[in-house]
Amino acid sequence: MPRLTNLDLDLVRTFLVVCEQKSFTRAGGRLGRSQSAISLQVRRLEAQLRQSLLSRDPRHVVLTEHGEAFLPQARRLLRLNDDILAGLAADDVEGEVRLGAPEDFATLHLPSVLGAFARSHPKVALSVTCDLTLNLLDRLREGALDIALIKREPLGPDLGVRVWREPLVWVGLDSDVVRRDGPLPLVAAPSPCVYRKRAVAALEASGRSWRATYTSPSLAGQLAALRGGLGVSVLPREMAPDDLTILTEDLPQLQDTEIALIKARGGALPAAERLADYILSALDRQRLEPLPKPAGI
Repeated sequence: MPRLTNLDLDLVRTFLVVCEQKSFTRAGGRLGRSQSAISLQVRRLEAQLRQSLLSRDPRHVVLTEHGEAFLPQARRLLRLNDDILAGLAADDVEGEVRLGAPEDFATLHLPSVLGAFARSHPKVALSVTCDLTLNLLDRLREGALDIALIKREPLGPDLGVRVWREPLVWVGLDSDVVRRDGPLPLVAAPSPCVYRKRAVAALEASGRSWRATYTSPSLAGQLAALRGGLGVSVLPREMAPDDLTILTEDLPQLQDTEIALIKARGGALPAAERLADYILSALDRQRLEPLPKPAGI
């Protein structure tokens, strides 16, 4: 009978973080270890599996064929481990957790996540605030939030831990909105919205004139304006409603944006740490098993 090997879950977790961060150095920053220690852990995992998982060069970390096959299995393995531990320790965690998130991301991704967390952690009181990213960052600095999900530029400041990457698209009632004479009518949230900033930067870089025809901090208000044909807007692809059109002609291309999880300075309390870990795990599952759009989106 062949000798069985037990996988070291710490090594598996390190592998997943390297895959997420696409860098040994950034993975080390998240896990509190040096780059060389992270590399050593991955090599130990490869030795256990007797397969090469990552192809390395000075600038990139790329999954090998065996790494691609192992990645979803590694996620399932750690998810089972984390769910077991969370269930056993749920009664030990209590207190209030103040979470901030952008409205559009919270609407699509967080209701089921937070509902499941509340059921499994009945002694934790959740308080959720939806706002623009810069306002959420201000609340974190002021101590009014414990953790927040924020929008960030992929090549911008390395804020928090990346949990989601969003392809952005132009959205409108139909292509006739784009063909109208005069400046392009823009529907957006007020500054300092990341999507508004991205839309304006892309239009100005392409030499396309524009004017704000409808400004609302509410996603519902923006969608109503788009359905009324008042202009075009920038949304994550998965947030584009089925009754609106994704526009590609005569509009500049948009780069992806990212969602990151960031904690208050000085460290989070145990209840906030538990919610942060729960959100990271749940959003990882959603990447593998996308959720249907909620009604009205």
